[in-house]
Amino acid sequence: MLRYSIITSLVGNTPLIKLKKASELTDCNILAKAEYLNPGQSIKDRAALYMIKNAKENKKLIVEGTGGNTGIGLTVIGNALGYKTKIVMPENQSIEKINLLKYLGAEVVLTKQLPFTDPNNYIQLAKRIAKEENAIWTNQFDNLANREAHIKTTSQEIWSQTNGTIDAFICSVGTGGTLAGTGLYLKERNPEFVIGLADPLGAALPSFYTTGELLSCGDSITEGIGLGRVTPIIEDITVDKPYQIPDEEAVRIVFDLLEHEGLCLGGSSGINVGGAVRLAKEFIKFNERCFVRLLGDMRAYNYVVEMTPDFEQNQYRVRAIDFDQQCYEGRRSFYLPQFFKNNLPVVDLCSRLINLETSHQYQLEERT
Repeated sequence: MLRYSIITSLVGNTPLIKLKKASELTDCNILAKAEYLNPGQSIKDRAALYMIKNAKENKKLIVEGTGGNTGIGLTVIGNALGYKTKIVMPENQSIEKINLLKYLGAEVVLTKQLPFTDPNNYIQLAKRIAKEENAIWTNQFDNLANREAHIKTTSQEIWSQTNGTIDAFICSVGTGGTLAGTGLYLKERNPEFVIGLADPLGAALPSFYTTGELLSCGDSITEGIGLGRVTPIIEDITVDKPYQIPDEEAVRIVFDLLEHEGLCLGGSSGINVGGAVRLAKEFIKFNERCFVRLLGDMRAYNYVVEMTPDFEQNQYRVRAIDFDQQCYEGRRSFYLPQFFKNNLPVVDLCSRLINLETSHQYQLEERT
């Protein structure tokens, strides 16, 4: 039996799982890297470990602005290494994720969902708090240790696990560390290797890698992915195949993974698998091609408000509230799977809820 002296020894070396239905659909081998098996149950543990170890300051408080999983990784790994954590988050993140961070021991600071340039944007606020409290600001979006984690671990594991027979890799972008680090290493091993990007609607990078312009259109219920700017982590990488996956497609895939693969996952995994299927279909003439994508985390309960199939059972009702297109608060939750099972198009669903001639946001509100 293997024994480890510290939990950080369990970060990485996650297995590859063949996704049966996706592979059959595309006539390709689509393999998923089970990152939910990391101690903090997501791939962000890798970056957290490298960023903490790379920190030069002799300080014991870590501050980070994050949509959730990096904060969880920093808290879990930080606890093991003797650090305290203060996590700054947009207040529209799932309450389950916020409560989990508090349970793990992090101090959570919530702020409005604001543009990156606003001084109270969660990233800007984290930077300011770190300076005021003389703490380590891990700065995940610009910290090259984030990318280095995947050059040294994720990519090399994938290459070894597939004996170098892999043809493509695809994932979504939160900070870009996974895509950049994995892509750089695998492109170096095989210049013909294909790097794909799978992002939700509302993300700007698919447009950037297609047209050279950062354009954003649409919206998504997914959390923590969909970068809107080019950071130092991704500024020198090549993306061969960028895709945008709508929520209705991603949510169908999430429930499909649960039903057919026994995998209980969140929205970003649905985005990733949707991208892998699209990429594989472009290679369909090459039988037995091998593609790898990521299974992000197993905390699907974080998204129960958005995606539970039995929410109608006297638990929630749907209401609409006016909102400003440029800056808004609250949730965007109307892609609901019980409607998918009835084959009700999203537009039809929306029209039943509210007059679509005005600008509204759909939000689940607990019944009283």
